[in-house]
Amino acid sequence: MKKHVLFLLFSFLVTIAFAQDINPIKGKVLSSATDKPLENVNIVNLNEVVGTTTNKEGDFNIRAKVNDTLYFSYLGYKSIRVRVTNDWLKFGDIKVKMTELGIALEEVVVKPVQLTGYVEVDAKIIPIYDNYRYRISGLSSGYEGGSKQPGAVNKVLSAIFNPADFLYNVFGKKPKQMRKLRKMKEDDEIRNLLANKYDRETLMAVLQLERVDIDEILNNCSYSESFIKTANDLQILDAISECYEEYRVLNREKG
Repeated sequence: MKKHVLFLLFSFLVTIAFAQDINPIKGKVLSSATDKPLENVNIVNLNEVVGTTTNKEGDFNIRAKVNDTLYFSYLGYKSIRVRVTNDWLKFGDIKVKMTELGIALEEVVVKPVQLTGYVEVDAKIIPIYDNYRYRISGLSSGYEGGSKQPGAVNKVLSAIFNPADFLYNVFGKKPKQMRKLRKMKEDDEIRNLLANKYDRETLMAVLQLERVDIDEILNNCSYSESFIKTANDLQILDAISECYEEYRVLNREKG
């Protein structure tokens, strides 16, 4: 009887251990409307912070364990989250269907800068970008102040040397999410994915932040409004990461 109980207990523990292992899992992504495979769908494991994309047949392969959440995003389709189950690991491939979004884009007219050849005239019509970055001794990188005005430098200094308020509330209270920043930067698939995205959706999903939070972090780290609006998601990731690493250095010195 004891041997039987021990055997069952051992089997149960092995099952749990197997369930916690990170294994490569396979699947296929299809359009829910046509059942046709979707190529280049971006997939991120939000728990392990690894990414991949689907091939021409819509197939993908990614490392995951039971209860990990996979985040699927594709241009023109609604992003979805799928939980990894025991059945998925046991039976192999699974089909994931994505729903197309109906988005009517308004007409956008892009007016190129037409130069006349006269310096006096052209100097007035060329766009001026007032984004300046400041370097502070002791820190490895600079800050973008946003505008060249008397208060710009003070804004930078207050953002860097006063991390106990807003930045502490973000970084200090979300150490787990902030650690994912490093993983995202180390995964080439995720970096390539973010380099072509501008919607902040993947960043929001991994870091568990709202878009307004991301904008406020960058604003408090003294990045300009134009950078916040126009940068791709990889640039935004690097900017948040830079601010976080400098916050950690200054927080250790403060302690």
